[in-house]
Amino acid sequence: MYESFYGFREKPFQIVPNPNFLYLSPKHENALTYLEYGLMERVGFVLLSGEVGSGKTTLIRHILGKIESQIEVAVIFNTNVSPEQLLQMILDEFEIEHGSNDKAQAFAALYKYLIDLYARRKRALLIIDEAQNLSRESLEEIRMLSNLQSDDQILLQIMIVGQPEIRERLRSPDLAQLNQRISVTYHLPALTREETGDYIAYRLEKVDGNPDLFTPEALDLIYRASRGIPRTINILCDSALVYGFADELHNIDALVIEQMLQDRGGMGLESDGCGAESSRMPMSDEKSSEIMSRLKTLEDQLGKIRMQVEWQIEAMERNADSFRDELVRKLKELYTIERNRNDKLVSELARLREKYAALQENADGKGKEDLYSDDHGRKIKSIDEPLSHVK
Repeated sequence: MYESFYGFREKPFQIVPNPNFLYLSPKHENALTYLEYGLMERVGFVLLSGEVGSGKTTLIRHILGKIESQIEVAVIFNTNVSPEQLLQMILDEFEIEHGSNDKAQAFAALYKYLIDLYARRKRALLIIDEAQNLSRESLEEIRMLSNLQSDDQILLQIMIVGQPEIRERLRSPDLAQLNQRISVTYHLPALTREETGDYIAYRLEKVDGNPDLFTPEALDLIYRASRGIPRTINILCDSALVYGFADELHNIDALVIEQMLQDRGGMGLESDGCGAESSRMPMSDEKSSEIMSRLKTLEDQLGKIRMQVEWQIEAMERNADSFRDELVRKLKELYTIERNRNDKLVSELARLREKYAALQENADGKGKEDLYSDDHGRKIKSIDEPLSHVK
């Protein structure tokens, strides 16, 4: 509707998880690093959590688009099922034919499938989204799946994705065994005010739009109303563009956002005074008007105090995030250094083995003393003699 008016190729703020619109904030980059590390190192369990609409599913779809061809993937989105139904859904996703309803035979069919993949040097990945809806019995069933392994390798990697409740549930004593098997975990927090502005500008640029279409004051209101949750940001921005199009506005300012929020019922800004008028009862006498005026003043003061507290909390969180991001960066550097060092050691060991094999091949017709001479022709009694004894 408003695309041609603003010069967009398509709508920039659709709520459908689209990996082409993935905005990699520092938090999302960290989440992606953790998930890719878990996949690369073939750990058994990976846990990704985050609030509703924080971008978890979009991240998963992005990863699915990059997964190597030797990884077979099964994705489960419907988690309001029994353990038996969950197992059957997993078999269906991996396209494993199984005619019996017997649970033991179902496990046997899955194990046979995983062994066949392993023999063909392929891997299997199970992704369970909306995991907070799983029953305790279904979570226990998932733990049992991790027992499907060869002598030296886990045959099925499992990525659990869900809202923050899943983290709380996994801390319960009856799920301790499953919790202990989770090797990589990351919680995806909400965006900061600065990241919210960058997110909106990024989405506008993706559709050839003006990244400065929203004024800074409008962005402030969107951030406060959305609390930095991407899905809510999309809903608010899409509605604001409809309002702007209706009034033929080429910039979306704070007045547009305030009107839109009032019409939507405030969207969390009632405490700041926005949208409060629509919720008041009409007052007929002077005393009631005076009381309402005082209440309005108190609401405004409370809103300012809350805003100051929110900015202070955000600053503290930003400092904590910076420390964590730096720690992750250092760990990645150390991991790369150790990986390169190990590769060099393996290469050097292979070279020495080749050299020793060549010496053995040339040993025919030569005496041991000739075989174990150093570069200066001095004799070494044994190949096991420490080099420090050679003068």
